[in-house]
Amino acid sequence: MGPEEGSTPVDNVVTQFSTYEDFLDSQITTVDLYYLEDEGLARQLVELGYRGTGEVVKREDFEARKAAIETARLAERTQKKTLASAGEDLQDNFLKALAVREGDNRSGKVSSVIFIRDRNSHGQEVSGYIDYAHRLKVEDFEVYFSGKKRLLPKPTDMSFYNWDSHVAVWNSTPNYQVIADNPEGLLFKYKRDRKILNVDPKAQPGDSSTRTPIRTDLYMQTVIFDHVSRRKT
Repeated sequence: MGPEEGSTPVDNVVTQFSTYEDFLDSQITTVDLYYLEDEGLARQLVELGYRGTGEVVKREDFEARKAAIETARLAERTQKKTLASAGEDLQDNFLKALAVREGDNRSGKVSSVIFIRDRNSHGQEVSGYIDYAHRLKVEDFEVYFSGKKRLLPKPTDMSFYNWDSHVAVWNSTPNYQVIADNPEGLLFKYKRDRKILNVDPKAQPGDSSTRTPIRTDLYMQTVIFDHVSRRKT
């Protein structure tokens, strides 16, 4: 099989050899060593292009490409480490749905609003809307993905309602402005593009937004609203 389309001789060499010296050694024949009687001299001649069985690749080109590949690998590894869901064996649909959305919410490509209704540790029924991207920034979600804790709405979230005590709270976040006095129900305005997210299940969620109910064994009810950002320039 030939080299991949679009790849260069340097790319092919870099992927095959760990060091530039390993590449030079691969170009030296037993005949070269017999006549030159010096491995170091043989390497120099290959590097200069006087000996060798393949493409001439300069040391600086090899090392620059090697460094670029390593930088890309480190960046990818860092990105994977920043994902709290990475490496977790997720079984529940709700946690899987959060994991699928985690990267895009961290990068800002998508802004998800999570609706949860369930009972808290005191047995009280609570519900609320959570700004997923904001909570990802201020909390370590590894405890939720690992199952050590359950994600529940808080009084500091976009909305929180305790059905037993009838306590209702609304809070704007860095991403959303809460519109609580709308006669037709609760609305959220995404601050980057000023689009309105309507969370009424009987209404359309709005421009560039979707509503996805999630069947889960962990909660009484969960819904995820996804808004694709259209930032104005």
